[in-house]
Amino acid sequence: MSKKPQPTDAAETPCKVTCFNEELIREIQDSLVTETELQNLAEFYKLLGSPVRLKILFALGKGELCVCDLAHILGLSMPATSQQLKQLRQQGLLNHRTDGRMSYYSLAKPRLFEAIQGDVAFIEKT
Repeated sequence: MSKKPQPTDAAETPCKVTCFNEELIREIQDSLVTETELQNLAEFYKLLGSPVRLKILFALGKGELCVCDLAHILGLSMPATSQQLKQLRQQGLLNHRTDGRMSYYSLAKPRLFEAIQGDVAFIEKT
């Protein structure tokens, strides 16, 4: 028979009394984003949840690249690279242009590159 571990830190223990600050709760609830916005954000994070797609965004943060160059950077085939690019493009994160038989991609939202760089800095500091 195993014992249930007991909380050791005061921050881990639940409140001993059931009470709440109605005004504070209402203020926080009013300031939260909508369920739709939360769902959209979760889908966005899911899209960015692929190391391959993140690597694409980091590479394109340096400037426009053709699919051939991206495939070499990623170490993937051109069809596999194109599939990842398609997902990012469908969500409006990438610009696409063709020049003859060449296909080029760039970031549609440069602030995204700044944001993911900030995420890396955040992770490195934790």
